[in-house]
Amino acid sequence: MNYEEALAFIHGEQYKGMKLGLDNITKLMDLLGNPQKELKFVHIAGTNGKGSIASFINQILIKAGYKTGLFTSPYLERFNERIKINNHDIADEQLSNITAEIKDKINEMEDKPTEFEIVTAIAFQYFYEQQCDVVVLEVGLGGRFDSTNVIENPLLSIITSIGLDHQAFLGNTLAEIAFEKAGIIKKNSQAMLYPQTGEVEEVIHRIAAERNSTVNKADFSKLKRITNSIEGQVFHYKGYQDLRISLLGEHQLKNVAIAIEAIEILRDSGLSIREDDLREGLAETRWPGRFEIISHNPFFVIDGAHNQDGIHALVTNIKQLFTGRKIIGILGILKDKDYQQMIEEVSPVIDQFITVTPDNPRAIPADELASYLTKHHIAAVAAESYEAAIKLAYNEIEENDVICAFGSLYYIGEIRRVVQQGH
Repeated sequence: MNYEEALAFIHGEQYKGMKLGLDNITKLMDLLGNPQKELKFVHIAGTNGKGSIASFINQILIKAGYKTGLFTSPYLERFNERIKINNHDIADEQLSNITAEIKDKINEMEDKPTEFEIVTAIAFQYFYEQQCDVVVLEVGLGGRFDSTNVIENPLLSIITSIGLDHQAFLGNTLAEIAFEKAGIIKKNSQAMLYPQTGEVEEVIHRIAAERNSTVNKADFSKLKRITNSIEGQVFHYKGYQDLRISLLGEHQLKNVAIAIEAIEILRDSGLSIREDDLREGLAETRWPGRFEIISHNPFFVIDGAHNQDGIHALVTNIKQLFTGRKIIGILGILKDKDYQQMIEEVSPVIDQFITVTPDNPRAIPADELASYLTKHHIAAVAAESYEAAIKLAYNEIEENDVICAFGSLYYIGEIRRVVQQGH
């Protein structure tokens, strides 16, 4: 099996869709010899901030000398990005070999796994073969029935900020969604919680208590931002002075606070992590596609903001970093998102929209989205392709203006690739 064949197998039509429950992934891992049982995990669930928090923790652990696996989704430009060790993507050959092995095991299964279950199994097998010291593991969707939840005793479970997203699968209220996310908390374990609304915290504390687990929480009142610019942020947190990150936005400071607290719990559990490891790890963390400036003069920003909380953070960043500048927004969005609310919040800071159709069956067609915007008296034009959208945007701006592409992670990776190759 070569690389192209491996990807064709993983993305095969028979594996599309979603099946709630852990039966299939449990069976598949049994057939593989349960490699996940030989690994140590930091498990992360939540609506927003999972990837950023995972990246901070990953980089600090690497700095501390640990061989660190990282499993995230979705990818921006290339599938291999989802499975990394010490920031290096899984090689094509390794992906192909492990996929071939897993294909043989799937042939023994009566009920076939989903695509995400297959990808999860590939990651576990790879991290096991490469003898990772720690794996930072991000859930795909929810938590309780997410295939990553086949793991048994993580070093730490982290619940990030919870908002309304994927209601069709996770529930219609924050409390229902919190219940699904809290499913990653295991018996007699440590959990880390992003401070949030009372109803969410109540659910998580209840589930943790039922499982005799300890809930730790960051203290955002101890966060103090010192400087904020397009180059990054400097801040204090508790006893740590003048910490630096390149990720932009006030919400990233809160994500960092969670990461710092997580590192302290890992240190207490026996990992050797110095303050210098923490400082250097934070400063060197990169998380592409999250308010990432990919070009200057004019500025070109990409942001995977695709729900209400993400849009709120995007608007805050634009106001703080680009006030007084003309902003051209490239917008591509999926039908199952609350795009009306998102547009209502973001439109006051965008001077003109250029709409695109993300490469996803759930995408809103660009012309349909442009029509919706113009009906609400918002300047908008549809583009036939990402390249056309980028060209239109550059034609509308001058040197100090800003282009911002946002709305779905399913297309900004391609925007990133086109811009960096030269528009």
